[in-house]
Amino acid sequence: MSVQLSAPNENSESVQPPDPLPPPPDGGYGWVCVAACFCVNCFTWGAVSQTYGIYLAHYLSSGRFPEATPIDYALVGGLNFSTAMLVAPGVTIFARHYSVQAPMLLGTILIAIGFISASFAHRIWQLYLTQGVLIGAGVGCAYIPSTAIISQWFEKKRSLANGISSAGSGIGGIVYSFLTEAVIGRVSLAWALRITAVVSCSVLLVATLLIRTRNGDIRPSQRGFDFRLLRRRPDVWLLLAWGFLSMFGYITLLFSLPDYARSIGLSSAQAAAVSAVLNLGTAIGRPLIGLSSDHFGRIEVAGLLTCASGLACLAIWMPATSYGVLLFFAVIIGAILGVFWVVSQSSYPRTIGPICVEVAGLAELQSLLSLSWFATVLPTTFSEVIALKLRRPRSGREYLHPQIFCVVSYFAAGLCLLALWWRIRLRSRVS
Repeated sequence: MSVQLSAPNENSESVQPPDPLPPPPDGGYGWVCVAACFCVNCFTWGAVSQTYGIYLAHYLSSGRFPEATPIDYALVGGLNFSTAMLVAPGVTIFARHYSVQAPMLLGTILIAIGFISASFAHRIWQLYLTQGVLIGAGVGCAYIPSTAIISQWFEKKRSLANGISSAGSGIGGIVYSFLTEAVIGRVSLAWALRITAVVSCSVLLVATLLIRTRNGDIRPSQRGFDFRLLRRRPDVWLLLAWGFLSMFGYITLLFSLPDYARSIGLSSAQAAAVSAVLNLGTAIGRPLIGLSSDHFGRIEVAGLLTCASGLACLAIWMPATSYGVLLFFAVIIGAILGVFWVVSQSSYPRTIGPICVEVAGLAELQSLLSLSWFATVLPTTFSEVIALKLRRPRSGREYLHPQIFCVVSYFAAGLCLLALWWRIRLRSRVS
């Protein structure tokens, strides 16, 4: 790490560099923070977005909101993600002025209000505001402050710790996939939303109280946006392009797979099982991605797995017409489709965190994360809208065009990250 010297003055003969940052402890209370962040992932992304495909399939088949179109339901799910990402800069500033616990407590309250309000929705605009915007804002407030915490506590085990944490979204997705489908089928959609509110917010409250930062030692900038990062070098642009493009494939897969299962003649219970198996793959795969990233390189692993996601869609999903093959695809793709979240932060398995540290440094982590989240707003909002517009019902291959869209998105994103790896490799050779 290079250290900038302060400018000399006329009264000093030598200049002393500032004290180096203390190294992360790689353990200790950091493992409590890993457990807390695991719960945050489990009861935000796992409860909200990892299982929205179950709600989407139910909305598309039930006609609960007569004035709604499939595009409306796709936008509601997209707003879960995009609103969470859109509030990231403001949440970062909020956490800087107060503490990480303040926005996380606010997020817990918003998630509770959003789910309970959605259970009483009778018009599609009410669903937009509740299950879309309100829950999305709550997820952003609860999740965003936690993204940089694990990287403050770990260095050598950073990707592994982030991988374990991000596996929480997969575990939450497994539980809520079965729970949501069972409650909808046996009780009602309204009670599925209310139960999710009570369980999720109870656990999030405990996790929020357990989280601790090392901001006093790290002295992070915690800027909502630092546009100077965009002028630093093309590496930042390649990183943002990877996140932007990969989200098109990620959201399309996450939301479309349960309804795809129904389109090939599977039952609602089988569609829920496909969603649960995808989340099982996520829970297993994300810690392994983190461990592999620590050993073989974060950018290398992320680039290869992004391309592998496109290849799996092309070779397995597109020809899949049976329950067994679809389950096989779900567990494989679940393990690798969200590599952005593992390597960045690591969650969103989180790739984006550790890679952001490599590109911008630990002190600038939160600022680059905010830019990364913002870059995903458009694709997370409109990915499923595009996918549903590309569907061709009653054609015999209803999801063929969305599948192609998914493949192209992942391959293009993978090329961006491999280009970033090549630039860093060339720079290390020169130095």
